[in-house]
Amino acid sequence: MSETSSFERTPIITIAGKPGSGKSTTSKAVAAELGFQHFSSGDLFRAISKEQGLDLLSGNAHAEKDAAIDHAVDQRLRDIGATESDIVIDSRMAWHWMPQSFKVYLNLDMKIAAQRIIANTDPERLVHEHIPSDPVDYAQQLTLRFESEARRYESLYGVNPYDLENYDLVVDTAENNAEQSIALVIDAYRRWISEK
Repeated sequence: MSETSSFERTPIITIAGKPGSGKSTTSKAVAAELGFQHFSSGDLFRAISKEQGLDLLSGNAHAEKDAAIDHAVDQRLRDIGATESDIVIDSRMAWHWMPQSFKVYLNLDMKIAAQRIIANTDPERLVHEHIPSDPVDYAQQLTLRFESEARRYESLYGVNPYDLENYDLVVDTAENNAEQSIALVIDAYRRWISEK
């Protein structure tokens, strides 16, 4: 697991994980429970991609050739890490930019992820992001996105955001429902911050 002892611990929680693992739900609920702010780098990435006429999958493919979107998102994360506290950040790379944060990874089998996303996504987003209605097809699409992101981050920063050793806490969201996952994160964070 991640070594945070060489950094001063700050009241920042960074939550990463696989697509569909519950990052958004968990990060918003943890922020609300703790009275923290919430920030999603995925929302920022989607907004910038949409401005350029790209859906999420195309945005990821485009970002492999042109790192401008990643750099814009990463600069925002660095700014947050340098100037803010009492915040929960839903982001695949915030743990890297904020080594002083409590770093959480939500893990989930890709087939289960595909089923969850299809069942819980509004129709407009399904169309905009070209999400197939067949979970098997969508699991393959998610795997491509996952691999694209791993290549990008390895190329840009020499790190793998899907290496579980980067994190202070790993939660399997197939084995834990939303309420259990949120409680695990909050309890582990409170223990972690009290040890500084």
